[in-house]
Amino acid sequence: MSKSLSDLPHILFWVFVGIWIFFAIDPLHPFPWLYENFIVFIFVPAVVWSYYRFRLSNTAYVLIFIFAVLHVAASHYTYGSTPWGNWFSQLFEWDRNHYDRMVHFLYGLLMAGVARELFDRELTGSVLVRNAAAFGVIVSLGTLYEVGEFVAGVLLEPEEGLAFLGFQGDIWDTQKDMALQALGAMLGLTAYSFYERK
Repeated sequence: MSKSLSDLPHILFWVFVGIWIFFAIDPLHPFPWLYENFIVFIFVPAVVWSYYRFRLSNTAYVLIFIFAVLHVAASHYTYGSTPWGNWFSQLFEWDRNHYDRMVHFLYGLLMAGVARELFDRELTGSVLVRNAAAFGVIVSLGTLYEVGEFVAGVLLEPEEGLAFLGFQGDIWDTQKDMALQALGAMLGLTAYSFYERK
């Protein structure tokens, strides 16, 4: 492996730190920002630990980086108020900001490859078993996030809670988010299996 490729995880880490600092400055809703970043505070150290314990592929680190950037950018504004989401809504004449939907779908799509890579190391079963395990983990973590959103929304002041939850008037918001992350995971695992066979 060339030195530039072996350094890629380090480069991605420091670029992410710079992006995180940029979006940590003066967030629109400070307490929801802090809650959204609990995920960052937990999973970034876990990813760093994984690098030294059982290094993943560069592709896995790129997938994690993309999702992490999408998340911290949204945490600055809240998912329902991201300016680029509003721009797409105006462009396509949507009645709501769909950035949260996109990120839930991309969570499943991007993390599918990471989860499969982890289970390829740990499980010796068939591809079907490893895909099922990866799908279960992705959907379970996404569901736990939705439960955490609900708890935080209840604990926050009403205005902050509604801004954080980002329902935007859709009573089925949580169910749609979960369905999209499951769909993303299925497509991601299908693509991973196809690439693996190639």
